[in-house]
Amino acid sequence: MTDDFLTRSSPEQGILSRSQQAEDREPEILSLRPRMLGEYIGQREVVEALQIAIEAAKKRKEPLEHILFHGPPGLGKTTLAHIIANEMGGNLTVTSGPALEKGGDLLGILTRLEEGDVFFVDEIHRTPRTVEEFLYPAMEDFAVDFIFDKGVHARSHRYRLKRFVLVGATTRVGLLSAPLRDRFGIFRSLDFYGEKDLVEITLRSADLLEVNIDPAAASELARRSRGTPRIVNRLLKRVRDYAQVRGDGSIQAATVQAALILEGVDERGLTDLDRRYLKTIIDFYGGGPVGIEAIAATLQEETDTLVDVVEPYLLKIGFLVRTSSGRKAADSACRHLGVPVQGKIF
Repeated sequence: MTDDFLTRSSPEQGILSRSQQAEDREPEILSLRPRMLGEYIGQREVVEALQIAIEAAKKRKEPLEHILFHGPPGLGKTTLAHIIANEMGGNLTVTSGPALEKGGDLLGILTRLEEGDVFFVDEIHRTPRTVEEFLYPAMEDFAVDFIFDKGVHARSHRYRLKRFVLVGATTRVGLLSAPLRDRFGIFRSLDFYGEKDLVEITLRSADLLEVNIDPAAASELARRSRGTPRIVNRLLKRVRDYAQVRGDGSIQAATVQAALILEGVDERGLTDLDRRYLKTIIDFYGGGPVGIEAIAATLQEETDTLVDVVEPYLLKIGFLVRTSSGRKAADSACRHLGVPVQGKIF
């Protein structure tokens, strides 16, 4: 599978992005990805459900049901697709919703899949509707229909596909059409990771990268990684670079703090974009409520970027409140930023 079929949406700068960036496909980062479910850290309920489904499918000697993962970016949806392919012994084909611009793009992929292969579609909610309609018979009947000629001479030919597994990933499950959503047999949500799991991921990644890291430094890195494995691995690389240039190569808690000051990541994991988002609500709109379109226009950022990338973590830690009339900055966000809350400065 070539990179032409990877997500074409342009990634945001810094440690935040809606999709994988080029550095996520570097060999040393790919080597950090667990290959089997036994190596996967966190998301225990999801892992257990997949273990049961995979073992049952192997006993019946048939492919898995189609699987849909949803949750914020960077929580392991792509990694789980790779693991499923490894566990089932099939090949993995990767694409994304925006990359499937025409029905021919999808048909070309589907007709090349072999029995038991895994077809992973990232950001599946962004698949064009005309392309999505080709997925319905492919998922349900393992067949696609070709139309030859036009008008009174039109005729249809049904092409039988090998039994494959479609794994879809989305950050906005509500945007999936009902016909597509209902064709998935396994539906799992991924949530932000706890600090304990992130520390374990950090120590494992540091070991694979052959970096000496202090447990206190791993905890500090985990606290600043927004509950996201992809971000903790990116930050680990940045801290490693800092330690090699400004230190002796080993990573201590002070090294993490100094390196992440340069990256603009504070002690709660907020980036410059997060802080600008919150300060826009507070300074320009009196703390809210304010519509997301107004915030996006003020920041000159895409609305989807704010909704998919920035807001989930701010909502998780209670810095942002979403109401029917718009977004509001919580008092805890004001205290963190050191701005007035009800006339008091913290």
